[in-house]
Amino acid sequence: MKTTEFTIIGLGGVGGYFGFKLAQKYATDHAANITFIAREKTYEIVKENGLTLISSENEGSIVRPYQIFKDLAESGHTDVFVICVKEYDLENICHQLKDKIKNDTVILPLMNGVDIYERIRKIITNGIVLPSCVYVASHIKEKGVVEHKGNPGKIIAGRDPENKQFDSQPIINLFKEASIDIEYKEDSFPAIWSKYFFIASFGLVSARYNKSIGQVNEEPDLHRRALLIMQEILAIAIKKEISLPENIIELTFQKAASFPFQTPTSLQLDVQSGKEHTELELFAGAIIAYGENLSIPVSETTSIYNEIKKGILV
Repeated sequence: MKTTEFTIIGLGGVGGYFGFKLAQKYATDHAANITFIAREKTYEIVKENGLTLISSENEGSIVRPYQIFKDLAESGHTDVFVICVKEYDLENICHQLKDKIKNDTVILPLMNGVDIYERIRKIITNGIVLPSCVYVASHIKEKGVVEHKGNPGKIIAGRDPENKQFDSQPIINLFKEASIDIEYKEDSFPAIWSKYFFIASFGLVSARYNKSIGQVNEEPDLHRRALLIMQEILAIAIKKEISLPENIIELTFQKAASFPFQTPTSLQLDVQSGKEHTELELFAGAIIAYGENLSIPVSETTSIYNEIKKGILV
C-alpha cells in the first residue's frame, strides 16, 4: 500500500491541532508520513521536545513528526500540502510551493477567508486545490505548545472547481482515520462564505470598538454596523452565485448569540494590541476588492477599514 506524504505548513493553533492528530495517528501507521514546516524557534523546540497539544480529546500530549524542517525548500516529495498560515503569509508560501506542485499534488488550505482559493490559483495554476474552511478553538500557548478548548476541530473541504474529476476520498479517509472531523462536499463555497459572514462582520466591528461579540450583537449602533457589513457581503455572494440560506444574516446573528457574551474576536485582540500583522486585509480588504471588481458599493466596510487603519479604535 502506498504511503501518502503530508506536509503541514505552520504550527499555530490550526496547524498544531490538526498536525498533532495526524502525527499521532501515523507515528506507527505507515499509511501516511507527516512532515512539519515551522518557524525557527518553534522548529527548534518541536525538533528537540516534540509538539505538545493540551486538549481534553487526547491522553498522550506529545508527538514527534516523521520529519520537521524550517524551510519548505528542504522538504522532499509531498502528496498533500496542508497550509495553516495567516493570510498575510499566503502569497509568500505559494511562491515557495510553486515548483513543488505536480498535477496530482493536493493543497488543502485551512485558513480564514473567502478569496483563499482564488489567491492560491493566481500563483499555482496546476495541482489540486480543495476549497476549505475550518472550525477549531485552539491557540499557541507557547512555542511548540498548542492549547485546544471546546468542541473538536472540524474541516469542511470541497471539490476543486478546476479538477472536478479528482477523487479526494482517499485523502479525506486518512484524516478521518486520525479521528479528525472532516466533511467533504461537492461545493464547499457556501460553508466558506457562511463562516465569513460572521468572522468578517463581527471581527471588524469588535476590532474598531474593542467590544466583545456579545456587545456587538446587543448594542444597537454596533449591531447596525455589523448588519450593514453583512448586507455588503451578501450582495457580493449573490453576484458570485454562492448558494446561501435566504436567512443567512439572521443565522449569523444567532450564531453570535451562542458565544459567551464577553468573547473577543482574534482580529480585535490583534488590532487592539497593536500587532504589526493582522487579518484586517482578509476581512475588509477582500470585501473592498470584490466590491470594486463587481461594481458593488461597499461603503460601510470601506469606512470601518479606514477607521481601523487610522487608529480610531474606541
